[in-house]
Amino acid sequence: MLLINLFSAAGRRESVPLFPLQAVLFPGSLLPLRIFEARYMDMARDCLKTGNPFGVCLIREGEEVGAPAVPEAVGCLARIAECDMEELGILKVRAEGLERFRIVDTRVGPQGLVIGAIERMGAETGAADAPGLAECAEFLRKVIAGIGAERFAGEPAYDDATWVAFRLAEILPLRNSVRQKMLELTDASVRLAVLHQFLRKQKLLGSDSN
Repeated sequence: MLLINLFSAAGRRESVPLFPLQAVLFPGSLLPLRIFEARYMDMARDCLKTGNPFGVCLIREGEEVGAPAVPEAVGCLARIAECDMEELGILKVRAEGLERFRIVDTRVGPQGLVIGAIERMGAETGAADAPGLAECAEFLRKVIAGIGAERFAGEPAYDDATWVAFRLAEILPLRNSVRQKMLELTDASVRLAVLHQFLRKQKLLGSDSN
């Protein structure tokens, strides 16, 4: 069993297997994965058996395949929402983003699986009545109408600045380093303000937004 609860004077910690990727996972996102390395096949089998989550982190140093990569300090817990093995030895998975965490420490298991000692990040501030929310939500409605709401987990929450900002950070053409910063921010109003400014600069909010 890969998920173990740890307790220390600093507070509750958990030990979770980490899946470093060249991608950023946000809470409420659905991320398709093709798993074929033994370490991640074992991780997926354990998570499916126990229902425990694993952690998705953007790679800071290294590659997705081969030697263990060094992950960024903030990632997102994920659960396996769907899985299928259409090809022998390749597991196709849709991972659902749950909540963010911060890595306190890491170790590498015998198969090269990175195990992180993590602390879940608390609820962020500034989610209500964020400036620019109405414009960003309206833009997002139009985009989702085109790409389909099934791309995301759960029901839309256009009045929630956190949900709107995470969806924008996911679908807009941003560098992974910028997406990582959006994940790390703990104030939804600040995150939304950055993305609102990006939409304005790209002239995606209409002439009345100038």
